This record gives sequence, structure tokens and C-alpha cells, in this order.
Amino acid sequence: MIPPPEDSPLHLHHLWSLHEDTAVGWDEASQALVLSGPRGTERIEAPMTIVAEALYRMEMGPIRLANIVPNEEASTGHSSYQVLLRVLRAISHLVIRTLSMEDLRGPVLSVVPVSRTARFVPVSVPPQHRVRLRPDVTITAQTNSFLLECRGLEHHVQIHRPEAMWVVSLLAWPTTPEAMVEVAPLPAELTLAILGHLAGAGMTVVAG
Repeated sequence: MIPPPEDSPLHLHHLWSLHEDTAVGWDEASQALVLSGPRGTERIEAPMTIVAEALYRMEMGPIRLANIVPNEEASTGHSSYQVLLRVLRAISHLVIRTLSMEDLRGPVLSVVPVSRTARFVPVSVPPQHRVRLRPDVTITAQTNSFLLECRGLEHHVQIHRPEAMWVVSLLAWPTTPEAMVEVAPLPAELTLAILGHLAGAGMTVVAG
């Protein structure tokens, strides 16, 4: 089991939240947590306290799992952390994953599921692997962000900060992570983290 990502010297944060239209509450017998919304209803029978606490916090906004899981468990990936991850994977179609930095300027990007079968894992693209933005991805300007979407994909990506859009712009032509790190006006770790989230959401394709 992979432990939760630790904050790096760059202070990248990996945040988890529920769709804003998802409500969390107990059933009538107070034996199961019920998550309800336009995407249907999910029941989590007899959840551990840590699971209930995490979901209630995620209903209110993005959280770091490291703030929920005891430090000794987060470092090893054992016990309650494993249970929490299994639950989050089971309801991943309701879970928004956000990349953020500890600089008080808000999130960098968010990966938002739009399908009940959506499953998201950031992808580590090999340094010399040529990739580009999927040709049919559309970019729409919103009030405080840009939205990347593509017909048939199970996630949208919301771009909250210019750093993420710089990486998106580099993907307009075939390139490699190695080349992107060299030219992007960003720390290498941030560039690769943004690319990993875009690739995990299906926004990139292999370039010939």
C-alpha cells in the first residue's frame, strides 16, 4: 500500500473533497453513512470513526488525509489509512482531487469526476516519453478558472492558477516531461505534478 503523499520542500499538498452537491449523513438506525446527490446514493456500512470524520470534512471542502490519519499510520500506510483509502476508492466518482501549494494563493488544479465509473490516479510520465494534449480537449474560460473537458473522458480538470495553464500550453505540441521541466518557469516538481494530474485525468496522449 502506498502511503499518502508527503509534503515536499515545495510544500505541494494533495487534497481530497466531495462533489459540492453531495450530502453526508447517517441512516435512520445510525449504522451506516449515506452519501446522496444527483449521482445517486452510496451507503458505507458501519464506518470507522476516521472514515466518518474524513467524509464530513470532505463535504465541507478539500482536506489533507495526513490531517486525519495519525502520523505514525500515515508514514507507513497501515491500518486506518488503508481502510480510508478503500472507502475513497469505492466512492471515487464522488471525490474531487486537488493539487495545491502552501503559499496562500489557492489550489493549482482540481480533477473532477463526471462519470460513475471514474477512477483517478496521478500518472508519473517517464522523463523522455513524448506526450501532448489530447486533440479534442476543449478549454473554456470560467469566472475564476479554466475548464478542460473532452467527450468520452470520465474527468474534467479545473485550472485554478497560471502555473497549471503554463503546463497545459506546453502540451499544445509533442514534448517530454524532461523538456517541459527545462522550459517551464516553474519548479520541476510542480511541473511534473501538474502533468501527472493531467495525464491521470486522460487529458494527454502519446505523441509520435
